[in-house]
Amino acid sequence: MKLTNEEIGRYSRHLRLPEVGMEGQIQLKRAKVLIVGAGGLGSPIGMYLGAAGVGTIGIIDFDHVDLSNLQRQIAYTVEDVGKPKVEMLKRTILAANPNVNVITYNEGISNDNAIPLFSEYDIIIDGSDNFNTRYLVNDAAYFTKKPLIYGSIYQFQGQMTVFDPHQGTPCYRCVYAKPPPVQLIPNCAEGGVLGILPGIVGLIQATEAIKYIIGEGKSLGNRLLLFDALKMSFKDVKLKPDHECALCSENPTVTELQDYEVFCNISLPGMQEEPEEAEHLILAPELEELIDEEEEFKLIDVREPSEWDICYLEDATLIPLSRFENSFDELEKDDPIILYCHVGERSWEAAKRLILNGYTNVKHLDGGIDRYAEMVDPSIPRY
Repeated sequence: MKLTNEEIGRYSRHLRLPEVGMEGQIQLKRAKVLIVGAGGLGSPIGMYLGAAGVGTIGIIDFDHVDLSNLQRQIAYTVEDVGKPKVEMLKRTILAANPNVNVITYNEGISNDNAIPLFSEYDIIIDGSDNFNTRYLVNDAAYFTKKPLIYGSIYQFQGQMTVFDPHQGTPCYRCVYAKPPPVQLIPNCAEGGVLGILPGIVGLIQATEAIKYIIGEGKSLGNRLLLFDALKMSFKDVKLKPDHECALCSENPTVTELQDYEVFCNISLPGMQEEPEEAEHLILAPELEELIDEEEEFKLIDVREPSEWDICYLEDATLIPLSRFENSFDELEKDDPIILYCHVGERSWEAAKRLILNGYTNVKHLDGGIDRYAEMVDPSIPRY
């Protein structure tokens, strides 16, 4: 394999680096990298790997571009809203470098496709945003003996490392043997994320991929790099393989892909059996009717104060989920209570906590204030 004259001109700044040179650039051209997720992390990863000349870039994601993505997912524009992310990211990569081959998979990663898909690539980069996918990606990378470049983000903080247990590093399960209880799992939609943060984390992941391909530098393997944007600080945490790891130890208990929905759906110890959500839902038009008829009930907003500043429903009381238990004394057991949040996840969690503590008349707003704005009151800003 050789570089064309156009490629030599394009990659001239790489070719002048002794650590890259002609041989390293050809290695980049030969390389095949799969990016799992085309969101905040996948956008800069794909764009910079394409610009660097990685020959084949695979992108797997089932999602479509949303307006709220544009604050951090720099591969997309307003015109892309509603379109498949993988196709829009491919367009952006090829617009900068038409020499690379971009293969898109407009689907979610799953037990059915992970092993055969990973087998076609040299490196896997995890740009996912949930624990189910992270454990699946980790296990599939291990079974196919592929290095996994990991990154995660939340609010102002990021984590990065390289998992390659066949080369002596830990795997994801060595560091996180079990997922946290579902009640404690945060996500970027609810907790927010600084728009610049995934760019920083994604670029470090892309850097690790390039170093791995050209065989230069010191890998993040055996180190977890922690970044705090508010403090503008990086911290190294040393990692070691867990000799009792369920996956990569000498006596593994995980020998094939699992049901990750079940594995990650664990609850806090001592939790009672959960109530049925359908019995405690109220639809947006139903809530509007209660408000119009001036029915007596307590309307509670369980979002954070920063979200309340964006919009809220009249006559609501703000009690963030983060301090919800401390406010039980403000409510009577038989009070009619209606809870809402942004899209309905936190309000259902708050409703469950009340129900399991003996509150008898609790409902939560289906789809949250976002659904209410869509169906009832378009003057409420959607975010």
